[in-house]
Amino acid sequence: MSERSVSKQQRGGKRWYTIHAPEQFDRADLGKTLADEPDQVIGRNLETTLGEITNDAGANNTKLTFKITDVGSDSAYTEFIKHELTRDYLRSLVRRGASKVDANITVVTTDDYRVQIQPAAFTTKKADNSQEHAIRRVMIDLVKEAAAERTFEQLTDSVIEGRLSSAIYGEAKTIYPLRRVEIQKFELEARPAELAEEEAVAVDVDESDVADDVADD
Repeated sequence: MSERSVSKQQRGGKRWYTIHAPEQFDRADLGKTLADEPDQVIGRNLETTLGEITNDAGANNTKLTFKITDVGSDSAYTEFIKHELTRDYLRSLVRRGASKVDANITVVTTDDYRVQIQPAAFTTKKADNSQEHAIRRVMIDLVKEAAAERTFEQLTDSVIEGRLSSAIYGEAKTIYPLRRVEIQKFELEARPAELAEEEAVAVDVDESDVADDVADD
């Protein structure tokens, strides 16, 4: 790096940090962020596309969000927190005279990450209410089954690589002809420590209620 580049980088006391994706995404370079102190970098979110990470323009309809969790020297390290399809892409899948069947499912992985998953199925023609209900039931059952058998990282891979949507498609198409199934959103809601804290608070509240009932008696 030239002396001019160094002086520019350090001008004003600020420093550039190179942001890296998690190991699951091969530590891909996600860009840079500027800050006075390393602590100011932690907690920042960065949005990119799957296409930018994989150099596949066909995957640019998939947005990925990462959160910076650690800083070392001039590098910032992240965790994956959200996968979401672009609105334009989802609109392109909707056809007149056909149905879009979706669901909003919250599950906990085997390593205690709570995530929200929103699958969507697009039919070839208009499905009736009972068929839509049956397709939605398949979505819910398969998503819950997938989470019950996988860690957060494994479930993330299943979503991003299309295996979960393919499994839903394979079973739901027997109910009514489908054109496509997508996971329109996959988002981290709580980490293991946060989930444990919520459960501890819930237990405290329950014990408090019991104590109040005893006192009333």
